[in-house]
Amino acid sequence: MKLNRSYILYIFICLWLLFLPSCTSHLWGKDFVVVIDAGHGGHDPGAIGKISKEKQINLNVALKVGNLIKKNCDDVKVIYTRNKDVFIPLDRRAEIANNAKADLFISIHTNALANNRTAKGASTWTLGLAKSNANLEVAKRENAVILYESDYKTRYAGFNPNSAESYIIFEFMQDKYMEQSVHLASLVQKQFRQTCKRADRGVHQAGFLVLKASAMPSILIELGFISTPEEERYLNSEEGSATMAKGIYRAFLNYKREHELRLTGASKTIIPNEQEENTPPEVTPKDTEIVNTAPKQQELSAKATTTAPKRPIVAESATDDSDITFKIQILTSSKPLTKNDKRLKGLKDVDYYKEGGIYKYTYGASTNYNKVLRTKRTIMAQFKDAFIIAFRNGEKMDVREAIAEFKKRKNK
Repeated sequence: MKLNRSYILYIFICLWLLFLPSCTSHLWGKDFVVVIDAGHGGHDPGAIGKISKEKQINLNVALKVGNLIKKNCDDVKVIYTRNKDVFIPLDRRAEIANNAKADLFISIHTNALANNRTAKGASTWTLGLAKSNANLEVAKRENAVILYESDYKTRYAGFNPNSAESYIIFEFMQDKYMEQSVHLASLVQKQFRQTCKRADRGVHQAGFLVLKASAMPSILIELGFISTPEEERYLNSEEGSATMAKGIYRAFLNYKREHELRLTGASKTIIPNEQEENTPPEVTPKDTEIVNTAPKQQELSAKATTTAPKRPIVAESATDDSDITFKIQILTSSKPLTKNDKRLKGLKDVDYYKEGGIYKYTYGASTNYNKVLRTKRTIMAQFKDAFIIAFRNGEKMDVREAIAEFKKRKNK
Protein backbone atom coordinates (compact mmCIF):
# COMPACT_ATOMS: atom_id res chain seq x y z
CA MET A 1 0.00 0.00 0.00
CA LYS A 2 2.87 2.34 0.83
CA LEU A 3 4.47 1.56 -2.52
CA ASN A 4 1.28 2.48 -4.35
CA ARG A 5 0.97 5.76 -2.52
CA SER A 6 4.59 6.63 -3.24
CA TYR A 7 4.14 5.70 -6.87
CA ILE A 8 1.01 7.86 -7.18
CA LEU A 9 2.78 10.76 -5.48
CA TYR A 10 5.74 10.35 -7.85
CA ILE A 11 3.42 10.42 -10.90
CA PHE A 12 1.63 13.50 -9.56
CA ILE A 13 4.90 15.40 -9.02
CA CYS A 14 6.11 14.48 -12.52
CA LEU A 15 2.86 15.70 -14.08
CA TRP A 16 3.00 18.91 -12.04
CA LEU A 17 6.55 19.59 -13.17
CA LEU A 18 5.56 18.82 -16.74
CA PHE A 19 2.71 21.32 -16.81
CA LEU A 20 4.31 23.99 -14.61
CA PRO A 21 6.19 25.70 -17.48
CA SER A 22 3.02 25.96 -19.52
CA CYS A 23 1.14 27.36 -16.56
CA THR A 24 3.86 29.92 -16.00
CA SER A 25 3.87 30.74 -19.70
CA HIS A 26 0.14 31.28 -19.50
CA LEU A 27 0.61 33.76 -16.68
CA TRP A 28 3.23 35.54 -18.75
CA GLY A 29 1.29 35.06 -21.97
CA LYS A 30 -0.54 38.37 -21.61
CA ASP A 31 1.58 41.39 -22.35
CA PHE A 32 2.14 43.75 -19.47
CA VAL A 33 0.35 46.90 -20.61
CA VAL A 34 1.52 50.34 -19.58
CA VAL A 35 -0.24 53.52 -20.66
CA ILE A 36 1.96 56.62 -20.74
CA ASP A 37 0.10 59.90 -20.63
CA ALA A 38 1.85 63.08 -21.73
CA GLY A 39 -0.08 65.80 -19.91
CA HIS A 40 -1.78 68.68 -21.80
CA GLY A 41 -1.29 69.16 -25.56
CA GLY A 42 -2.79 70.95 -28.54
CA HIS A 43 -4.54 74.16 -27.56
CA ASP A 44 -3.83 73.35 -23.90
CA PRO A 45 -0.19 74.38 -23.34
CA GLY A 46 -0.07 73.54 -19.65
CA ALA A 47 2.29 75.71 -17.63
CA ILE A 48 4.32 78.22 -19.65
CA GLY A 49 7.96 79.03 -18.94
CA LYS A 50 10.44 81.49 -20.37
CA ILE A 51 11.54 79.28 -23.27
CA SER A 52 9.00 76.46 -23.48
CA LYS A 53 5.56 75.09 -22.74
CA GLU A 54 4.78 72.24 -20.40
CA LYS A 55 3.08 70.18 -23.11
CA GLN A 56 6.38 69.94 -25.03
CA ILE A 57 8.42 68.76 -22.05
CA ASN A 58 5.79 66.20 -21.06
CA LEU A 59 5.58 64.70 -24.55
CA ASN A 60 9.35 64.56 -25.00
CA VAL A 61 9.89 62.65 -21.76
CA ALA A 62 6.84 60.41 -22.28
CA LEU A 63 8.07 59.29 -25.71
CA LYS A 64 11.55 58.62 -24.32
CA VAL A 65 10.13 56.47 -21.52
CA GLY A 66 8.01 54.52 -24.00
CA ASN A 67 10.93 54.01 -26.37
CA LEU A 68 13.12 52.65 -23.57
CA ILE A 69 10.43 50.17 -22.59
CA LYS A 70 9.72 49.10 -26.18
CA LYS A 71 13.41 48.69 -26.91
CA ASN A 72 14.20 46.56 -23.87
CA CYS A 73 10.95 44.80 -22.85
CA ASP A 74 9.53 42.48 -25.51
CA ASP A 75 6.68 41.41 -23.23
CA VAL A 76 5.39 44.94 -22.58
CA LYS A 77 2.81 46.77 -24.67
CA VAL A 78 3.23 50.54 -24.56
CA ILE A 79 0.23 52.75 -25.28
CA TYR A 80 0.41 56.54 -25.43
CA THR A 81 -2.59 58.73 -24.76
CA ARG A 82 -0.96 61.06 -27.27
CA ASN A 83 2.25 60.80 -29.30
CA LYS A 84 2.05 64.25 -30.87
CA ASP A 85 0.88 67.76 -30.05
CA VAL A 86 -2.89 67.20 -29.87
CA PHE A 87 -5.53 67.90 -27.26
CA ILE A 88 -6.98 64.87 -25.46
CA PRO A 89 -9.89 65.37 -22.99
CA LEU A 90 -9.02 64.39 -19.45
CA ASP A 91 -11.56 61.60 -19.13
CA ARG A 92 -10.52 60.20 -22.52
CA ARG A 93 -6.99 59.64 -21.21
CA ALA A 94 -8.25 57.38 -18.43
CA GLU A 95 -10.65 55.74 -20.87
CA ILE A 96 -7.74 54.76 -23.11
CA ALA A 97 -6.08 53.01 -20.18
CA ASN A 98 -9.28 51.31 -19.04
CA ASN A 99 -10.13 50.04 -22.53
CA ALA A 100 -6.63 48.63 -22.88
CA LYS A 101 -6.98 46.86 -19.51
CA ALA A 102 -3.67 48.45 -18.60
CA ASP A 103 -1.54 47.23 -15.73
CA LEU A 104 -0.17 50.71 -15.08
CA PHE A 105 -1.07 54.30 -15.89
CA ILE A 106 1.73 56.89 -15.76
CA SER A 107 0.81 60.53 -16.33
CA ILE A 108 3.76 62.88 -16.93
CA HIS A 109 3.58 66.58 -16.10
CA THR A 110 5.77 69.57 -15.22
CA ASN A 111 5.13 71.70 -12.16
CA ALA A 112 4.99 75.50 -11.85
CA LEU A 113 4.67 78.22 -9.26
CA ALA A 114 2.98 81.57 -9.73
CA ASN A 115 4.24 85.09 -9.02
CA ASN A 116 7.84 84.43 -10.07
CA ARG A 117 8.39 82.03 -7.19
CA THR A 118 11.01 79.34 -7.76
CA ALA A 119 11.46 75.79 -6.51
CA LYS A 120 13.42 72.73 -7.53
CA GLY A 121 12.84 69.01 -7.60
CA ALA A 122 10.58 66.23 -8.83
CA SER A 123 7.55 64.75 -7.11
CA THR A 124 5.15 61.88 -7.73
CA TRP A 125 1.47 61.89 -6.87
CA THR A 126 -1.28 59.37 -6.25
CA LEU A 127 -5.01 59.80 -5.90
CA GLY A 128 -6.31 61.06 -2.58
CA LEU A 129 -7.39 64.06 -0.55
CA ALA A 130 -4.86 66.89 -0.61
CA LYS A 131 -3.31 67.26 2.84
CA SER A 132 -2.23 70.87 2.33
CA ASN A 133 -3.12 73.96 0.36
CA ALA A 134 0.04 73.52 -1.70
CA ASN A 135 -1.03 70.02 -2.75
CA LEU A 136 -4.51 71.28 -3.53
CA GLU A 137 -3.06 73.98 -5.79
CA VAL A 138 -1.18 71.35 -7.80
CA ALA A 139 -4.40 69.38 -8.31
CA LYS A 140 -6.31 72.53 -9.26
CA ARG A 141 -3.77 73.43 -11.91
CA GLU A 142 -3.71 69.96 -13.45
CA ASN A 143 -7.50 69.57 -13.33
CA ALA A 144 -8.02 72.98 -14.93
CA VAL A 145 -7.44 71.28 -18.29
CA ILE A 146 -11.15 70.41 -18.32
CA LEU A 147 -11.93 74.10 -18.81
CA TYR A 148 -10.69 73.66 -22.38
CA GLU A 149 -13.63 71.27 -22.95
CA SER A 150 -16.88 72.99 -23.93
CA ASP A 151 -19.08 70.44 -22.15
CA TYR A 152 -16.98 70.00 -19.02
CA LYS A 153 -19.85 70.80 -16.63
CA THR A 154 -21.88 67.92 -18.01
CA ARG A 155 -18.98 65.54 -18.60
CA TYR A 156 -17.53 65.96 -15.10
CA ALA A 157 -20.84 66.22 -13.21
CA GLY A 158 -20.47 69.86 -12.29
CA PHE A 159 -16.92 69.49 -10.95
CA ASN A 160 -15.26 72.90 -10.64
CA PRO A 161 -11.46 72.54 -10.72
CA ASN A 162 -10.99 75.91 -9.03
CA SER A 163 -13.35 75.30 -6.12
CA ALA A 164 -11.98 73.67 -2.97
CA GLU A 165 -15.48 72.35 -2.21
CA SER A 166 -15.38 70.15 -5.32
CA TYR A 167 -12.44 68.22 -3.89
CA ILE A 168 -14.43 66.94 -0.92
CA ILE A 169 -15.41 63.95 -3.08
CA PHE A 170 -11.85 62.61 -2.82
CA GLU A 171 -12.16 62.31 0.96
CA PHE A 172 -14.66 59.49 0.64
CA MET A 173 -13.10 57.64 -2.27
CA GLN A 174 -11.83 54.11 -1.73
CA ASP A 175 -9.00 53.41 -4.17
CA LYS A 176 -8.30 49.67 -4.22
CA TYR A 177 -5.07 50.31 -6.13
CA MET A 178 -3.75 52.81 -3.60
CA GLU A 179 -1.07 50.52 -2.15
CA GLN A 180 0.40 49.64 -5.57
CA SER A 181 0.18 53.26 -6.72
CA VAL A 182 2.03 54.57 -3.67
CA HIS A 183 4.66 51.85 -4.06
CA LEU A 184 5.24 52.73 -7.71
CA ALA A 185 5.43 56.41 -6.78
CA SER A 186 8.05 55.59 -4.15
CA LEU A 187 10.10 53.65 -6.72
CA VAL A 188 9.96 56.63 -9.09
CA GLN A 189 11.12 59.05 -6.40
CA LYS A 190 13.96 56.71 -5.46
CA GLN A 191 15.19 56.79 -9.05
CA PHE A 192 14.81 60.56 -9.30
CA ARG A 193 16.94 60.83 -6.19
CA GLN A 194 19.57 58.17 -6.95
CA THR A 195 19.76 57.85 -10.74
CA CYS A 196 18.74 61.34 -11.84
CA LYS A 197 20.39 63.15 -8.91
CA ARG A 198 17.41 65.50 -8.63
CA ALA A 199 15.97 67.11 -5.54
CA ASP A 200 13.43 64.69 -4.06
CA ARG A 201 10.15 66.41 -3.26
CA GLY A 202 8.53 63.16 -2.19
CA VAL A 203 5.30 61.24 -2.77
CA HIS A 204 2.01 63.15 -2.29
CA GLN A 205 -1.72 62.70 -2.66
CA ALA A 206 -4.23 65.01 -4.28
CA GLY A 207 -7.51 64.89 -6.18
CA PHE A 208 -6.49 64.40 -9.81
CA LEU A 209 -9.42 63.66 -12.11
CA VAL A 210 -7.25 61.71 -14.54
CA LEU A 211 -6.26 59.31 -11.75
CA LYS A 212 -9.77 59.12 -10.32
CA ALA A 213 -11.14 57.60 -13.52
CA SER A 214 -8.37 55.02 -14.11
CA ALA A 215 -9.01 51.44 -13.02
CA MET A 216 -5.44 50.35 -12.32
CA PRO A 217 -2.43 51.48 -10.28
CA SER A 218 -1.85 55.06 -11.42
CA ILE A 219 0.57 57.86 -10.71
CA LEU A 220 1.09 61.45 -11.84
CA ILE A 221 4.68 62.68 -12.09
CA GLU A 222 5.80 66.31 -11.82
CA LEU A 223 9.23 66.34 -13.48
CA GLY A 224 10.32 69.70 -12.11
CA PHE A 225 9.42 73.38 -12.17
CA ILE A 226 9.09 75.12 -15.52
CA SER A 227 8.78 78.37 -13.56
CA THR A 228 12.38 77.96 -12.34
CA PRO A 229 14.72 78.98 -15.19
CA GLU A 230 17.43 76.48 -14.25
CA GLU A 231 14.95 73.61 -14.10
CA GLU A 232 13.27 74.68 -17.33
CA ARG A 233 16.60 74.65 -19.17
CA TYR A 234 17.43 71.24 -17.73
CA LEU A 235 14.09 69.69 -18.69
CA ASN A 236 14.39 71.08 -22.21
CA SER A 237 17.91 69.72 -22.67
CA GLU A 238 18.57 66.34 -24.23
CA GLU A 239 20.51 65.27 -21.14
CA GLY A 240 17.76 66.36 -18.76
CA SER A 241 14.85 64.77 -20.61
CA ALA A 242 16.81 61.54 -21.21
CA THR A 243 17.88 61.32 -17.57
CA MET A 244 14.36 61.84 -16.24
CA ALA A 245 13.01 59.28 -18.73
CA LYS A 246 15.64 56.77 -17.60
CA GLY A 247 14.63 57.26 -13.98
CA ILE A 248 10.97 56.56 -14.75
CA TYR A 249 11.95 53.58 -16.91
CA ARG A 250 14.08 52.03 -14.17
CA ALA A 251 11.27 52.49 -11.63
CA PHE A 252 8.92 50.76 -14.07
CA LEU A 253 11.34 47.82 -14.40
CA ASN A 254 11.54 47.43 -10.63
CA TYR A 255 7.76 47.53 -10.29
CA LYS A 256 7.27 45.01 -13.12
CA ARG A 257 9.85 42.65 -11.68
CA GLU A 258 8.14 42.67 -8.28
CA HIS A 259 4.77 42.18 -9.99
CA GLU A 260 6.04 39.06 -11.77
CA LEU A 261 7.57 37.66 -8.61
CA ARG A 262 4.24 38.02 -6.83
CA LEU A 263 2.37 36.27 -9.63
CA THR A 264 4.75 33.44 -10.52
CA GLY A 265 7.60 33.40 -8.03
CA ALA A 266 9.98 34.20 -10.91
CA SER A 267 10.75 37.16 -13.12
CA LYS A 268 12.02 37.68 -16.66
CA THR A 269 12.67 41.36 -16.06
CA ILE A 270 16.34 42.31 -15.88
CA ILE A 271 17.33 45.48 -14.08
CA PRO A 272 20.39 46.92 -15.86
CA ASN A 273 23.28 48.15 -13.77
CA GLU A 274 22.77 51.87 -13.35
CA GLN A 275 26.44 52.67 -13.81
CA GLU A 276 26.88 50.93 -17.18
CA GLU A 277 23.50 50.82 -18.90
CA ASN A 278 24.91 52.56 -21.93
CA THR A 279 28.28 50.79 -21.98
CA PRO A 280 28.88 48.78 -25.18
CA PRO A 281 29.38 45.03 -24.60
CA GLU A 282 32.82 44.78 -26.20
CA VAL A 283 34.94 47.05 -28.33
CA THR A 284 35.71 45.60 -31.76
CA PRO A 285 37.69 47.35 -34.48
CA LYS A 286 35.39 47.98 -37.42
CA ASP A 287 32.85 45.79 -35.59
CA THR A 288 34.43 42.59 -36.89
CA GLU A 289 36.61 41.00 -34.22
CA ILE A 290 37.69 41.32 -30.63
CA VAL A 291 40.58 43.67 -30.13
CA ASN A 292 43.79 41.72 -29.53
CA THR A 293 45.93 44.34 -27.90
CA ALA A 294 49.56 44.00 -27.02
CA PRO A 295 50.32 43.43 -23.37
CA LYS A 296 50.96 47.11 -22.77
CA GLN A 297 49.31 47.35 -19.37
CA GLN A 298 49.88 49.04 -16.08
CA GLU A 299 48.72 46.65 -13.40
CA LEU A 300 48.41 48.63 -10.20
CA SER A 301 50.88 47.31 -7.66
CA ALA A 302 50.21 47.07 -3.95
CA LYS A 303 51.62 50.04 -2.12
CA ALA A 304 51.14 50.51 1.61
CA THR A 305 49.72 53.85 2.68
CA THR A 306 51.45 55.88 5.34
CA THR A 307 48.24 57.15 6.88
CA ALA A 308 46.92 53.71 7.71
CA PRO A 309 49.83 51.22 7.95
CA LYS A 310 47.60 48.41 9.21
CA ARG A 311 45.36 48.57 6.19
CA PRO A 312 46.16 45.51 4.03
CA ILE A 313 44.30 46.72 0.92
CA VAL A 314 46.15 49.57 -0.69
CA ALA A 315 45.05 52.69 -2.48
CA GLU A 316 45.12 53.08 -6.24
CA SER A 317 48.40 54.47 -7.56
CA ALA A 318 48.29 57.03 -10.35
CA THR A 319 49.43 56.10 -13.85
CA ASP A 320 52.62 57.71 -15.12
CA ASP A 321 51.27 58.79 -18.52
CA SER A 322 48.06 59.65 -20.27
CA ASP A 323 47.00 56.02 -20.85
CA ILE A 324 43.51 55.21 -19.65
CA THR A 325 43.23 52.48 -17.03
CA PHE A 326 40.00 50.47 -16.79
CA LYS A 327 38.99 48.81 -13.53
CA ILE A 328 36.07 46.86 -12.12
CA GLN A 329 34.38 48.42 -9.10
CA ILE A 330 33.05 45.56 -6.99
CA LEU A 331 31.78 47.17 -3.79
CA THR A 332 31.88 50.20 -1.52
CA SER A 333 32.34 50.60 2.21
CA SER A 334 32.21 53.42 4.71
CA LYS A 335 35.27 51.89 6.42
CA PRO A 336 38.48 50.30 5.07
CA LEU A 337 38.37 46.52 4.63
CA THR A 338 40.97 43.92 5.49
CA LYS A 339 42.31 41.38 2.97
CA ASN A 340 40.24 38.62 4.55
CA ASP A 341 36.98 40.55 4.77
CA LYS A 342 34.16 38.20 3.83
CA ARG A 343 32.63 40.83 1.54
CA LEU A 344 35.60 40.34 -0.81
CA LYS A 345 34.58 36.69 -1.20
CA GLY A 346 38.15 35.50 -1.39
CA LEU A 347 39.14 37.81 -4.26
CA LYS A 348 42.85 38.71 -4.27
CA ASP A 349 44.74 41.74 -5.60
CA VAL A 350 41.93 44.13 -4.70
CA ASP A 351 42.63 47.89 -4.64
CA TYR A 352 40.55 50.84 -3.55
CA TYR A 353 40.11 54.54 -4.12
CA LYS A 354 38.36 57.02 -1.86
CA GLU A 355 35.59 59.28 -3.13
CA GLY A 356 33.22 61.40 -1.09
CA GLY A 357 34.37 59.76 2.12
CA ILE A 358 33.53 56.29 0.77
CA TYR A 359 36.06 53.51 0.13
CA LYS A 360 35.44 52.05 -3.32
CA TYR A 361 37.07 48.71 -4.06
CA THR A 362 38.26 47.68 -7.51
CA TYR A 363 39.73 44.68 -9.27
CA GLY A 364 41.43 43.82 -12.56
CA ALA A 365 43.07 47.08 -13.64
CA SER A 366 44.29 47.25 -17.24
CA THR A 367 44.63 49.62 -20.17
CA ASN A 368 42.81 46.99 -22.27
CA TYR A 369 39.06 47.54 -21.95
CA ASN A 370 38.26 44.14 -23.49
CA LYS A 371 40.42 42.33 -20.96
CA VAL A 372 38.74 44.11 -18.06
CA LEU A 373 35.33 43.33 -19.55
CA ARG A 374 36.18 39.64 -19.79
CA THR A 375 37.47 39.69 -16.21
CA LYS A 376 34.25 41.30 -15.09
CA ARG A 377 32.27 38.43 -16.59
CA THR A 378 34.24 35.94 -14.50
CA ILE A 379 33.27 37.61 -11.21
CA MET A 380 29.67 38.58 -11.95
CA ALA A 381 28.35 35.53 -10.09
CA GLN A 382 30.08 36.80 -6.94
CA PHE A 383 29.64 40.53 -7.52
CA LYS A 384 26.43 40.96 -9.50
CA ASP A 385 26.52 44.77 -9.14
CA ALA A 386 30.10 45.13 -10.40
CA PHE A 387 30.71 47.70 -13.13
CA ILE A 388 33.61 49.11 -15.11
CA ILE A 389 35.15 52.51 -14.35
CA ALA A 390 38.08 54.37 -15.89
CA PHE A 391 41.00 56.51 -14.70
CA ARG A 392 43.51 58.76 -16.43
CA ASN A 393 46.58 59.85 -14.47
CA GLY A 394 44.91 58.54 -11.34
CA GLU A 395 41.83 60.71 -11.86
CA LYS A 396 38.44 59.09 -12.42
CA MET A 397 36.88 59.91 -15.80
CA ASP A 398 33.67 59.23 -17.70
CA VAL A 399 33.80 55.56 -18.68
CA ARG A 400 31.91 56.17 -21.93
CA GLU A 401 34.49 58.71 -23.03
CA ALA A 402 37.24 56.28 -22.05
CA ILE A 403 35.71 53.46 -24.10
CA ALA A 404 35.20 55.75 -27.08
CA GLU A 405 38.86 56.80 -26.91
CA PHE A 406 39.99 53.18 -26.58
CA LYS A 407 37.91 52.19 -29.59
CA LYS A 408 39.19 55.10 -31.65
CA ARG A 409 42.79 54.24 -30.81
CA LYS A 410 42.39 50.56 -31.71
CA ASN A 411 40.56 51.24 -34.94
CA LYS A 412 43.37 53.34 -36.33
